[in-house]
Amino acid sequence: MSNANQPVQGMSDITVPEVRLWQGLERSARDLLPRYGFEELRTPVVEFEAVFTRSLGETTDVVQKEMYVFEKGGRRLCLRPEGTAGVMRHAAGLGAAETDGARWYYIGPMFRSERPQAGRKRQFHQCGVECLEPPSPLVDAEILALQVDLLRAWGLEECEVRLNTRGAGGEQARVAEGLRAALAPRAAELCEDCRRRIGENVLRVLDCKNEACQAIVAQLPPSTDFMSAASRDYLAQTAAHLDALGVKARIDPRLVRGLDYYEHTVWEIASTALGAQNAVAGGGRYRMQLGGRELVGVGFAIGLERVVGVLQALGRDA
Repeated sequence: MSNANQPVQGMSDITVPEVRLWQGLERSARDLLPRYGFEELRTPVVEFEAVFTRSLGETTDVVQKEMYVFEKGGRRLCLRPEGTAGVMRHAAGLGAAETDGARWYYIGPMFRSERPQAGRKRQFHQCGVECLEPPSPLVDAEILALQVDLLRAWGLEECEVRLNTRGAGGEQARVAEGLRAALAPRAAELCEDCRRRIGENVLRVLDCKNEACQAIVAQLPPSTDFMSAASRDYLAQTAAHLDALGVKARIDPRLVRGLDYYEHTVWEIASTALGAQNAVAGGGRYRMQLGGRELVGVGFAIGLERVVGVLQALGRDA
C-alpha cells in the first residue's frame, strides 16, 4: 500500500541543507557553460515515445525495460529518460541556419524505471550539453575537456577519463558481425541476457556486469579491429588533442555506451576521489534521424546525484 506522506520509491525530496549543494552546482554550470558559447534549452519532461525509440534504439535497455510510457488521447507518451533526443527533436523543427553549429545546455530531471540504488534514482537529474557540429576530433576533444573543466569547477578534481570509438556509422554492421563471430564459440557460456543480445545488439555484451561474461569479453579482439584505418585514426587524433588540452585519457576498447545513436568518439568519466571508481558522467558523438532530418553532434551528460554523493562523501556539503 502506498503512503501518501512519502515520495514514490526511487524519487526523492531534496531539501535543506542538501538543496544548497544542488543550487551551487547549477549556479556554477550556468556561469561556466555560456563562456564556451552554450545557451540554455529547456525541453518538456513529457515527449512522444517515438522520439526515444527511434533515436536510442528499440533494442537498448532504456527503451525495452526502463522508460515510463503511458497513453493519453490515443497517443503514446513517455517521461524523458535522457536529454539528447529531446534536444534533437527541437533541432529537427528548426532550419539548418538555426542548428548548424548550435550549442545548447540543459539541467533537469530524467526518469527511468530501474532498481533504485546508491546514486541511481528513478527520477534523476542531469546537466548536459549538445554541440551540433560535424565530425571533428578537435571538437570532440573540446567538449570532453569542457566536461572535465565543469567537474573540476564542482570540486571533482580527481577524475579518470576512459575513451573509445564506435567507428563511422557505416562500419557498425561490420563491427557487430565481427563480434558475433568472435563470441559464437563461447555463446553457451554467456548469461541469458547476453545470449539474446548477440542477435539483437551485440555491443551490449561488452557492457555486461556478469563476471562470467566479463571474462569472455576480456578475451575478445577490440572492436577497432573491425573498423577502417580512418576510424582508428579519428580516435588517435582525438586522444592527441586531449593530451594537448591537458586532459589525460585511457583508451578502453570495451567501452561502448548504451545507446544506438553514437558513432566515433565515446567516453565515460569516473571520480577516483574516494578510491574506488565512481562513474559520474559520459558522452560522445552521435548521428540520428528525426523529423525527416539527419542531425549530427557531440555532447555529454553528468549525473547530478552522483556528483552530490561524491561531494558529500568528501565532506563538501555546501
